[in-house]
Amino acid sequence: MKTWIIFLRGINVGGHKKIKMADLRELLVSLGFEAVQTYIQSGNVVLKTSEPDPGTIIEKGIKDTLGWEVPVFAKAPSEIEAVLAQCPFSEEKKLKSYFSLLHAVPTSENMEAASAISYPDEEFHITDSCIYFYCATGYGKAKLSNNWFEKKLGVSATARNYRTLTKMLELARV
Repeated sequence: MKTWIIFLRGINVGGHKKIKMADLRELLVSLGFEAVQTYIQSGNVVLKTSEPDPGTIIEKGIKDTLGWEVPVFAKAPSEIEAVLAQCPFSEEKKLKSYFSLLHAVPTSENMEAASAISYPDEEFHITDSCIYFYCATGYGKAKLSNNWFEKKLGVSATARNYRTLTKMLELARV
């Protein structure tokens, strides 16, 4: 059995695709996953499975059960540790940063085009698997957003803050 950290994109946001975490846990158990734990209401899950690709199984299970298309990001704890370790920002900024995990590798052309944009008080760095984003005035006031990056890069992404990623790692280690 391998431990996976799962992030569902776009559930329980703005009244769309609402699901109680108890119902999500029940759905995941019915799909054969074990030791399912959720964290807050935005689709953060830790689970165990011998399946090599739990994201695809979860996407299909949600589609079949709830009728929603939901991008699912399945990451090994070591992948999340690497994302945090490779953050290009100072420790102070890192603690206030958002990390947009990418569902696929964007094209180099799209990465270059997005990287050419800049706004005051906003810093970002794009890699093949993550967008590191820091906004001095707070994420809610940022001009750039997860949706903006998705459109510019042409790939699905899901953003989480530093606290959520570290909490997911903590849950995965239990």
